[in-house]
Amino acid sequence: MPRRVEKLQQLDARELELQEKELGEQLFRLRFQMVTGQAESLKRMREVRRDLARVKTLLRQKELGIKHGK
Repeated sequence: MPRRVEKLQQLDARELELQEKELGEQLFRLRFQMVTGQAESLKRMREVRRDLARVKTLLRQKELGIKHGK
């Protein structure tokens, strides 16, 4: 997982916004599949939800001007 965060940290704000939109659409599709009974897996839904949270956190950090640790 740290690798995902490192990759995301290298993106600029515009790329993070695009990633946020894409992940939001993926999550919507996965939720729709769950309701209709065509679910891929709960694991994938959890991964997308967590990735979306990571992206939103990084966007907020950039907005506040917070630097990454380490």
